[in-house]
Amino acid sequence: METFLNLAMIVVSIALIIVIILQSRGAGLGGLGGGGDMGGGSNFYARRGVERLLFNITIGMSVVFFLLAIITVILVG
Repeated sequence: METFLNLAMIVVSIALIIVIILQSRGAGLGGLGGGGDMGGGSNFYARRGVERLLFNITIGMSVVFFLLAIITVILVG
């Protein structure tokens, strides 16, 4: 069981890293230095399409990672 949990944590963490990198590539370099807009950095926009899908996948995978970490600590610990 411990081996399965460790393997699951590794797979989920690698997938989470990949999804986060894909999200940051879509953001571009405009907001890298504190915002690329002239309005002071307070612009909001709706996520659509692939960006929204990546955002939701990131949230779901982070919840799964957190639950796996708690389960590992409880069972192995």
